[in-house]
Amino acid sequence: MTDKNTEGKFDEGKGRVKEAAGSLTDDKGLKNEGKVDKGAGKAKQALGDAADKTGDAIGGVADKAKKAVN
Repeated sequence: MTDKNTEGKFDEGKGRVKEAAGSLTDDKGLKNEGKVDKGAGKAKQALGDAADKTGDAIGGVADKAKKAVN
């Protein structure tokens, strides 16, 4: 798991807390800020997942190349 995944999960959790706090206090600004944080967190996780998959694919190609050479 990449750092982006970890950051994304943190941001998403932070967003959930802000959104809940905004709902409880009827603070629309805080609620919207929470939604933005959640969205940013999900985007970071998606970026991290893509980076992980790309790294795995590159590693697989490198392994196949090594086997072919040997």
